[in-house]
Amino acid sequence: MWARMMAWGGSWGSGWGLFGLMHLLWWIVVLLAVIALLRWTSGRAVLRARTLEEDRAIDILRERYARGEIDKAEFEERKRELGI
Repeated sequence: MWARMMAWGGSWGSGWGLFGLMHLLWWIVVLLAVIALLRWTSGRAVLRARTLEEDRAIDILRERYARGEIDKAEFEERKRELGI
């Protein structure tokens, strides 16, 4: 009688216990994959936004130099500060 009851999931090595553990591990893997994907895509968006800001900064600097508001030395100094 006891042997039959143990065969229906009385230990980790039999049917339902291992199934439950694998099911839990599956959802943990799926959750971690979604988090990694979100972090990867948001990191790329931040990088893209930073590049656009840098492009806009150098455009403004070039416009000011072209209008004669700043001289070549100041242009080069500010360009170096922007890391370009």
